[in-house]
Amino acid sequence: MTFASVQEARDFLEQNPDIDAFELFILDANGVPRGKLLHRDELLAVYETGRPLPSTILGLTMHGEDVENSGLVWEVGDIDCRAYPLAGSLVRMPWRRMPTAAVQVSMHPQEGMPAAIADPRHVLVQVIEGLKADGYHPVMACELEFYLLDQKRDAAGRPQPALDADGQRPRSTQVYGLRELEQIEPFLADLYAACKAQGIPARTAISEYAPGQVEITLEHGDALEAMDQAVRYKRLVKGVAHAHGMQACFMAKPFAEIAGTGMHMHVSLADAEGRNLFASEDPAGTPLLRQSVGGMLKSLLDSLLLFCPNANSYRRFQANSYAPLAPTWGVDNRTVSLRVPGGPANSRHIEHRICGADANPYLAAAAILAGIHRGIRENLDPGDPIEGNGYAQAKELLPTDWLTSLRALEQSSWARDALGTAFLGVYLAVKRAEYRQFMAEVGEQDWSWYLTQA
Repeated sequence: MTFASVQEARDFLEQNPDIDAFELFILDANGVPRGKLLHRDELLAVYETGRPLPSTILGLTMHGEDVENSGLVWEVGDIDCRAYPLAGSLVRMPWRRMPTAAVQVSMHPQEGMPAAIADPRHVLVQVIEGLKADGYHPVMACELEFYLLDQKRDAAGRPQPALDADGQRPRSTQVYGLRELEQIEPFLADLYAACKAQGIPARTAISEYAPGQVEITLEHGDALEAMDQAVRYKRLVKGVAHAHGMQACFMAKPFAEIAGTGMHMHVSLADAEGRNLFASEDPAGTPLLRQSVGGMLKSLLDSLLLFCPNANSYRRFQANSYAPLAPTWGVDNRTVSLRVPGGPANSRHIEHRICGADANPYLAAAAILAGIHRGIRENLDPGDPIEGNGYAQAKELLPTDWLTSLRALEQSSWARDALGTAFLGVYLAVKRAEYRQFMAEVGEQDWSWYLTQA
């Protein structure tokens, strides 16, 4: 684990004399940033000796509640664990009214114990190091879809798309619509400016498959750096949207009747000199690419909870919705789970289309790369690629419920070896607690179905 130098903080303070507030954050297993707001005078100490954070900070539910059997609460006395800043993560937050910067931290492998075992970034680092030890350097990029919602609910109390610049509320699906992008130009202008200020390589923007839904691609690069950028990008999108009176929503399925939101992960392997090991004039790629696909397919069920971590995640899986339903792969085919896009030979890679936008990028990437490593080590054959409608040709389907995927991960010996028994112990304790709490709630759906009929 490489942390930032003290000089990085000194240089930042010198170049930004107006900033007095610094958001220190760490990403928990649910992908929720948690941390503290520090004064300028406290920053250098974070770089010199780390910052103590309670062990429970990486064992919380989505609601921020302790999970008693995570092993991070009473057994260790909620001990302080030291976290250190990540290099390059100290950046201005230009959308904030008060001059503010953010710095991302991660638990120190030794000083951060016992919370370090639950740090999702550590899990990804471990998987990447395993691949590099065998001569494979993973390259990744992230495509994140999101909805721009009004901060006010509709008359029925439900979320609704934000108003366009013309004062109208978008109602129709205009996929790839240019007018739709023009209507959110003030937001996009500030978003791209903020990305530039933070060194996040935001590229193509498109109007997606529902009113108010947007996707912006991030540039491919080193896998760990790419996922760091994805984490910071999500925070940035939410912050800029809030400054424009909107709410950016990365929920997997916020509306029943229109498209869900996904996180497509693009991945390839390079050698030590940066040459793409998937590159081939054959659209289906090299034998190494096929082995990688085979490993991801074989590991898919065991990994599904990391790709679709919440109850709502599974509402996204519907036929003919561009959300995959089966362990399938194909060449330039958007009806499958693992797609090999077309293009020049040197751009050959795999697009993993399963994750919801609610997934933790670190954990999703770790599961994807661990599956790839498995496929290479076991020389797995993915079978023939699907041609045509992958929904119609699926021989088996992915489970579409939270509990099944939770049990699959719980019972997976491969996942314990690939991701670590200690990490999974904490993660599964959190997810079991969330499952019990979610299922215990009674609300509108129960009343509309059963109140008068049961």
